[in-house]
Amino acid sequence: MIFALVALVVLALLASVHRYVWRRFVGDTTAPGSTMRKVGTVAAFVLPLLSVGALTSGRIGAPFWLQQVLAWPGFLWLACLMYLTLALLVGEVVRPLLTRVLARRDAKAAAPEAARSGTSVTTVNGTVPATTGGTRPRTEELVPAGQPGTSTASAVPSTAETEPETVRETEPSPKQGADATAPQPTAPAPATPLSAPSRRLFVSRVVGGAAAAAGLATVGYGTANVLRGPSVKRVTVPLAKLPRAAHGFRIAVVSDVHIGPILGRAHTRRIVDTINSTSPDLVAVVGDLVDGSVADLGSAAEPLAGLRARHGSFFVTGNHEYFSGAEQWVNHVRELGLIPLENARVEMDGFDLAGVNDVAGETEGQGPDFVRALGDRDRARAAVLLAHQPVVIHDAVEHGVDLQLSGHTHGGQLWPGNYLAELANPTVAGLERYGDTQLFVSRGAGAWGPPVRVGAPADITVVELASRQA
Repeated sequence: MIFALVALVVLALLASVHRYVWRRFVGDTTAPGSTMRKVGTVAAFVLPLLSVGALTSGRIGAPFWLQQVLAWPGFLWLACLMYLTLALLVGEVVRPLLTRVLARRDAKAAAPEAARSGTSVTTVNGTVPATTGGTRPRTEELVPAGQPGTSTASAVPSTAETEPETVRETEPSPKQGADATAPQPTAPAPATPLSAPSRRLFVSRVVGGAAAAAGLATVGYGTANVLRGPSVKRVTVPLAKLPRAAHGFRIAVVSDVHIGPILGRAHTRRIVDTINSTSPDLVAVVGDLVDGSVADLGSAAEPLAGLRARHGSFFVTGNHEYFSGAEQWVNHVRELGLIPLENARVEMDGFDLAGVNDVAGETEGQGPDFVRALGDRDRARAAVLLAHQPVVIHDAVEHGVDLQLSGHTHGGQLWPGNYLAELANPTVAGLERYGDTQLFVSRGAGAWGPPVRVGAPADITVVELASRQA
């Protein structure tokens, strides 16, 4: 019941956002019945359907080829929708300002034009019109013929009677004759004022065009960030209990690879090559390796067999493994040479390395078990814990963990998503201390949903352990 309610709320929100985007980009900028409006309206229906298909096709077991067909346009449109909407919201602030500026410009342009056009001047006694040349006619010229002796005061006719007479060109006086034949200077043509409807259309097109350029450029930049692969970061973490012999031990931390319908075998190979280039002592894969079944993605994960580290490569589950068949993936990564730590611990030279299952495994009775992983260990030794989600840091503190390595947050992935991630996670990215326990959170090496990263570049981090005795 709750899931159905949430789904309805999400669909209603998507429909509202799409309606707003259609109105600003299509309804306000195109003519009814035009080809552009028809194309924009069709897109407003098709694109959200592709997004819904991309989100649901894997969950309902659609053929993998169909998932791939839907994934690129469907997920990319979600990113475009987000940044186009943000750009339009900024445009809502610009729109009235631009409209006001144009209205003032048009008012200034209309004032001298009205003066040159020969506007009539209304007086208390009636209307005394000006000629087309802008000069006021003499009063006697307005006296009707055949009525001599009529006084000037009584001879001024009404506007209706005189208007045909006053629009005629008057004969130039002898004094004016020479000047009349001389060429007159031509004034520069004033800017043509826009009518209110034309002004609205102009503003809508300018703001819509700028919003489209900003939104699409942002998505393009974020997609390039993902496709070129993660960069390498390095951080040194001092541990009080680490012996001198283990000083400088290097752990390559990689999380959230998200092999799936978009990021496949080439993406995995790029990550493996990057990790191997750092020559780590140990590789820690801290969850969300895949988005799909072993049957569909097993071959895309095979480059992981090429990981090279002096003390081996270790793996813990993330929440997406439990959406994709966690047991099958644990067995598959074991076949590829990785060592799964399912609520387990191994002793390394100078410290204990432990791993717990992701909290999503609780739905299958396979959640994190800190007692099993850490309960009987020697607390005089340093402990490094692999746990996908940062939220288990408080359990790690209770069990005397010195350093927890996590992922899950993607660093927010799409700005301003980092602010939302902060609401659900104690640390979104980087190194922080909680009591005697330090927590490092990786931004991840891949991307979930849209293959786009904005403000949260993908990374693989080499964590170098430092002994305070060294």
